[in-house]
This record gives sequence, C-alpha cells and structure tokens, in this order.
Amino acid sequence: MTKENHPTLIHERVALARTGKNPTAVARLRSGWVVLGDDQRLKGYSLLLSDPVVDNLNALAEEERKRFLWEMSAIGDTLMAVLRPSIINYSILGNTDRALHAHIHPRSDEEAPEHRRTVPFVYHMHQLPAVPFAYDRDKALMDRIRTELSRRVELLA
Repeated sequence: MTKENHPTLIHERVALARTGKNPTAVARLRSGWVVLGDDQRLKGYSLLLSDPVVDNLNALAEEERKRFLWEMSAIGDTLMAVLRPSIINYSILGNTDRALHAHIHPRSDEEAPEHRRTVPFVYHMHQLPAVPFAYDRDKALMDRIRTELSRRVELLA
C-alpha cells in the first residue's frame, strides 16, 4: 500500500477491512468499521473508523454525523453488556491521523487509582507492558461483541 493511496493508518485499516484482510475488524456499520484496538491493556478497547474516511467529525453532513455518534455510543453500550466495565470513555482526537475515528475504552474500578482517574492513554505514559491484539486470543471476544452489537444496530458485514 502506498502513502498516496493510504495517507494514514486509519485509511490503511479501512482499506484492509473492506477486503476482509483486517484481523481486528469486528463488524461493518453504516458509519464505518468497528475494530479492536492494537493494544488490549484495557480489554475490549475498540475503535470506530469512518468509512468512507473523512478528515474529522465536522466534515460529515448532519445525518452522517448523528449516525457516527449514535453507532459509537452503541459500541459503548455493547461493551457495557459484554464486559461489564464501570464506565466507557469516548475520544475523538485526530491529532496524529487526520481521519475520523473514535476510541472507545471500557474502564474498570479495578484499575489502579492513578490510572482510572485520567485518560486511558495514560497506560502508555506509565510504561505498563502492552497487550498486543492477538487474533487467536481475541476472536471469542470479537464474536461476543459482534453478536451483542447486532442486537443494537444494523451490521453490514
């Protein structure tokens, strides 16, 4: 894949999902792709990648924007049902990759106090060991998320 065709990691991951070659892809929704995060320190960390890829939330028309945000929250509801976290954190940043994507982090009261009182990205700053996505380990969770998500929103793939 060339940089011209896939200027960001999000573009690349969406292109792979469209061809069935993104192992982290859980489901295709109307607004984009649900994927598990590359790092599963917070089990079930997911993202919603817009498809088609746009720069940011403000680039979407009103109905598309509503759909993206609704489906993002449905992913959070799904993670609440599947994993029973105490809260879900949602982040739409786009500072590194100018491509609309939402981070959806299940949070637990069992997290260390210095971690749970701040943003989920603090795990990277505290040099805690990464838990890389592993298809064999994470497939059962992906199946549970897909099944529960299908009760809440229309899955396209």
